[in-house]
Amino acid sequence: MHDISHRLAPSLMAGLVLSMLVPRPSQAAEVAASVSLKKLSVEELMDIDVTSVSRRPEKLSASASAIQVITQDDIERAGATSLPEALRLAANLEVAQIDSRQWAISARGFNSTTANKLLVLIDGRTVYTPLYAGVFWDVQDTLLEDIDRIEVISGPGATLWGANAVNGVINITTKSAKDTQGVLVTAGGGTQLNGFGSLRYGGALNSDFDYRIYAKHTDRDGTALADGTNVSDLWRMTQGGFRMDGALSSRDALTIQGDIYDGGATQSAAADIDLSGGNVLGLWSRTVSADSDLKLQTYFDRTHRDIPASYTEDLDTWDADFQHHLGVAARHEVVWGLSYRIINDNITNLRVASFLPPHITRRWYAGFAQDDIAMRADTVHLTLGAKLEHNEYTGYEFLPSVRLSWRLDERNMLWSAVSRAARTPSRIDRELYAPADPPFSILQGGANFQTEHALAYELGLRSQPLSNMTASLSTFYTYYDDLRSIERINPPAALPVYIGNGLTGNTYGAELSAEYQLQPNWRLRAGYTELRVHLDHKPGSTDANPGTNESHDPDQYWSLHSSLDLAHDLKFDMGYRHVSRIINQSVPAYGELDVRLAWHMRKQLEWSLTGQNLLHAHHPEFGAATGRREIERNVYGALSWQF
Repeated sequence: MHDISHRLAPSLMAGLVLSMLVPRPSQAAEVAASVSLKKLSVEELMDIDVTSVSRRPEKLSASASAIQVITQDDIERAGATSLPEALRLAANLEVAQIDSRQWAISARGFNSTTANKLLVLIDGRTVYTPLYAGVFWDVQDTLLEDIDRIEVISGPGATLWGANAVNGVINITTKSAKDTQGVLVTAGGGTQLNGFGSLRYGGALNSDFDYRIYAKHTDRDGTALADGTNVSDLWRMTQGGFRMDGALSSRDALTIQGDIYDGGATQSAAADIDLSGGNVLGLWSRTVSADSDLKLQTYFDRTHRDIPASYTEDLDTWDADFQHHLGVAARHEVVWGLSYRIINDNITNLRVASFLPPHITRRWYAGFAQDDIAMRADTVHLTLGAKLEHNEYTGYEFLPSVRLSWRLDERNMLWSAVSRAARTPSRIDRELYAPADPPFSILQGGANFQTEHALAYELGLRSQPLSNMTASLSTFYTYYDDLRSIERINPPAALPVYIGNGLTGNTYGAELSAEYQLQPNWRLRAGYTELRVHLDHKPGSTDANPGTNESHDPDQYWSLHSSLDLAHDLKFDMGYRHVSRIINQSVPAYGELDVRLAWHMRKQLEWSLTGQNLLHAHHPEFGAATGRREIERNVYGALSWQF
């Protein structure tokens, strides 16, 4: 701790010096008029419409859930250059970088390289791989300037979003094409971020339809080993896309959008990794009346992943989702819907391991309904919901939830929830064998692997104690059953093994976040999470290391961000985060500092200098000690021109 404080002191001193440059109150109005710290005040931020909690617009201040919102301004001022970096701004997420392209991201525990209890959506498209029921973060990208907001829910969302939304939901929403008109050009580079650039153009097709197109490229340097030796894992990605929004009639709206990408990474002991893919999405919505609306969304997603010395996968996903929202009898807000998904997955196996059968076609279908009931002069709301989902591995899953919110007064709301969630089997659980050919002397699949289940209890408070301050506290206890385990076939012999459901356990903890506007031109944002994960064998389990493969989590992590507007159109941002050690990976605790200085040279031209991970030349965030990659200090400059 003394070492961290010693290293942090010069940065804090710099912050204090810069704070002295803050204009006096007599000058604050002029600065606020020329350079806006935020597009929204603290009070206005509480009134942001969010959709992830109830699948319909509702005020953030009225959401009975542990939800946090990352705005476009937050992303810009943090200097984030990727979605995972932007997600570090959510205090209720565990975000750890593994190497130049891979990340481990989860909520409320169970973080791993194949974390499988967090559902992620980009404009309603589920970025989910059936290979391990998680997210490949290396190919999830968009033009960050186009993001409107990121809604991050910690806690179950299965009633609305289905299986695998066990511990949280990340819902990324991009701006309408109408809000991205004109030209945007960005370019930059630095020590680890070798070079990046993007180009976006938005225009109008006619009086009813707007569009935008974009292209971007990123080139990242490799990481390092503990002794500072460089690792050959350089990463590059090129992506482009389009979006079109418009009105078909006075009641009907249409959105069509798509992306295509191609990227790769170097490997020390094998040929380069090759990744490519694309997607196209269509959304039709109709306003039936003031209390009723319909939505129909469909998308197609294709991914290609070739990792020499490991496997090659080609995955096609078709998805359709229908939703109807209606008000009933003045006190009921009902949302119901149906969904259908089909995947076509083809694996080219190598001798080290194999997915059998190599080619599969799987289908999921589901229906859900939720009723938000206003009670007691609209100060108490009871929300009842359930989802019935079918998968081809284990059949039907019933996913109910009950939520209760009580508005104590205009500035305080208490909420509680009880929810059931499920993580259905993936290909790794059921169909992975090693070696590739019989007799499978190492791993013999998991033909009988069943769904993992979770029952979560939550209690939270959302408050605005001052007109310029907001705070949120969420506490939780979750019981898990039938968790994945590695079972020995002939104990005490270590091999062969199979994948079973031999673990049970619980997690509990608290999440605290707050935002405080010290002055019109200075805002602080803080977050703290305390987490405990306890896993154990079920009777009869032969798993030798209960939970060590499923959960690699720090007990505590906290962050503090400062956003300050200075004179002469300067913006100065600092972000400090502290993560306690990950015991079962021997990852030591660390603290890191990010700093960004931006100058609006002209109204449409901005220059910025960003430093990331400034307190250490390199540090580990995740992974076993042997061969673990460490994340290096990064300093980069950028220019952004919009006209």
